[in-house]
Amino acid sequence: MEITAAMVKELRERTGAGMMDCKRALADASGDMERAIEILREKGLASAAKKAGRVAAEGLVEAYIHGGGRIGVLVEVNCETDFVAKNDDFRAFVHDVAMHIAAAAPQYVRREEVPEDVVAREREILRAQTLNENPNKPANIVDKIVEGRIDKFFKEVCLLEQPFVKDPDKTVEQLVKEKIAQIGENISIRRFSRFVVGEGIEKKEANFVEEVMAQVRS
Repeated sequence: MEITAAMVKELRERTGAGMMDCKRALADASGDMERAIEILREKGLASAAKKAGRVAAEGLVEAYIHGGGRIGVLVEVNCETDFVAKNDDFRAFVHDVAMHIAAAAPQYVRREEVPEDVVAREREILRAQTLNENPNKPANIVDKIVEGRIDKFFKEVCLLEQPFVKDPDKTVEQLVKEKIAQIGENISIRRFSRFVVGEGIEKKEANFVEEVMAQVRS
């Protein structure tokens, strides 16, 4: 059965779950709205979405160091209460987020944080590439290709949209929603910094990302 935008909109309004989660639930339910709601509830995504608006001002700052000090990450992850901040599951989650940042090298937490001038510059580059590859394409088709590539750019540089290194079948955002449902509090990845020894200094390249990812998956 075709999953329409109107169906996704209705499910979002009824559950508060994210657009992609609603679309997947409807696909899994073959378009059955009530079954899709059950699927979202089973996964905890409906309740997670409702908790997402609550203030999260407690939490942890986690430090992760890899490769004898060659890569370092600091990340702040917030929750609602100090009780949860001391919970072992929450601490393990924050540690996993720090390891992911070390491995996947995101630049921003979410796409809304990407500066407009960065997006504009990337769009110009991608448009030039698209025109070089498709010189005879109509302008409206070129625009669609460019927007598709911009979306891919966001998925590469934004932490929440990256595939989680321990389980690439889910994004970091989906991991956050699962943890919200499990713990019962709103959780928010607020900010991070990633440091690489010698970054910006011209030297022989070392593939630290592959090293970290290999360690994470082992």
